[in-house]
Amino acid sequence: MPSQKCKGARDLLPKDMGAFRHIEDIFRKSCLSWGYQEVRTPTLEYLHLFTAAGTLTPNMLSRVYSFLDWDGWSGERVVLRPDGTIPVARLYIENLQPQELAKLFYITNVFAFEETGKENRERWQCGVELLGINKPTSDVELILLAIETLRNLGISDIQIQLSHAGILKAVLKELKLNPDEEVRLLDQILDGNWQALAEAKPKNSEIGRLTSLFLDLRGKASSFLENLKALPQIPTKLKSALGNFTEIANLLDALGCSYQIDITSTRGFEYYTGLCFQFKAKGERIGSGGRYDNLIPLIGGKSTPACGFALYVDPLVNLIQPQAKQKAKQGVLIKCDGTTPDSIRTTFQLAESFRQAGYVTDLDFSGRQSDWRWIVTVQKQPSSFTIIDQTKNQKKETSSIVDAIKMVGGPK
Repeated sequence: MPSQKCKGARDLLPKDMGAFRHIEDIFRKSCLSWGYQEVRTPTLEYLHLFTAAGTLTPNMLSRVYSFLDWDGWSGERVVLRPDGTIPVARLYIENLQPQELAKLFYITNVFAFEETGKENRERWQCGVELLGINKPTSDVELILLAIETLRNLGISDIQIQLSHAGILKAVLKELKLNPDEEVRLLDQILDGNWQALAEAKPKNSEIGRLTSLFLDLRGKASSFLENLKALPQIPTKLKSALGNFTEIANLLDALGCSYQIDITSTRGFEYYTGLCFQFKAKGERIGSGGRYDNLIPLIGGKSTPACGFALYVDPLVNLIQPQAKQKAKQGVLIKCDGTTPDSIRTTFQLAESFRQAGYVTDLDFSGRQSDWRWIVTVQKQPSSFTIIDQTKNQKKETSSIVDAIKMVGGPK
C-alpha cells in the first residue's frame, strides 16, 4: 500500500530509538559532568522572535512553518521553531538573566520546510549554550565538550572546521557598499553563495585583495593567522576579529586539538559574531556552533556574550546504530512451558525478581524464537528453571529464583 507518512518525515523504529536514547544518555551525562543544566522550550514560538534577531533571510523565511494564532481580537504569527538557540536565549532573558552566567543544554526538534520531501523536515539536535562569558576559553570549552561527547559515542574520526563570522562581517563593512547592496550580498552568502563575495567590486582595490586572501584561507595553521594579523594594511576591526581567531586557534594547538581552517565552511551564521565551527565524521556533517554576542540584546535582553553548539541526532543515529543495537539485546527472556495458573504465576514472579535485580526482562508464553542473550524457562513443574546463555551456548538448571539470577550474572 502507498505510504501515508508525510513527505520529509521519519519514523524511528525500535532499533533507531535504541540509538536515539543512547545518544541522549551520553550527551546528557557529558553535559552534566561539565556543569551544564538541562532546559526545554516550547515547540511553538512567535515569528517576530526570529525576525527580530535577523535570522531569516528571504530564502530561509520561505522554509519556516508559520501560521496565525488568534489571541482575542489581535492575531500573532507563530512558528514551529526553526532553530534551537533563539528559544533558549528567550528563556534566559525571561528567567535567568539576573544570574548572568548560565550553562544550559537541551535535546529538541527543529522544523524546516523542504519542498522535495527527500530531506527530513523535522530534525533532532542536542544543543549547548554558554551565556555570560566572552573569553576565548569559552569557545574552546564548547569544542572540547562536543568532541568528548562524540568520542564517548564511539566516533573517533572527527574533523573540526573553523571559520569566523567577525572576519566576514568586517570584510563586508570594508567593501563600502550601500545598505541595499550589503544586505543583498549578505543574503547570498548566508544561502551559501560565497562566489558573490569574490565578485563584489570594492572601491578600494586593497580590500579586494584582502577579500580574496581570506576566501582562500583553507587548511592553514594558526601561524598563518599570526602572519595575516601582522599585515600593515589590515583595518582595525578586521585585525581585532583576526586576533580573536588566532588566540582561539593557539589555545586549540596547545591542547593538541587538530582542526582545519575554512572561512567559507559555515552557513546560516546570521546571528554569529565570532568563531564558527562544525564537526564532520565519515563525510557527514554532525554538528556546528559558534559565538553570538549580539543575539540576546536583539530579542530584548541586555548585552550578554554567548556561544553554543548543536550535535545533529539524525546522522549520529546512523553512525552509532550497530553499537546501540548490540547493547539493547543484553537482557533476559523469561519463557513459560506450562499453562497452569501455578506456572504462569511463577513466570511473572520470576520476571519481577529479575527486574528488581536490574535486568531488562521480556516475557514469552508462545514459544517464539529470540535473540536475547539469556533465556530462562519456567518448566511445567513450576519449581524448576532452565537457564541458557545464547552467547556462550551454555545451559544450566536450578530450582531457586535466587540461584537463577546469580547464574545469569551477565551485563545488566
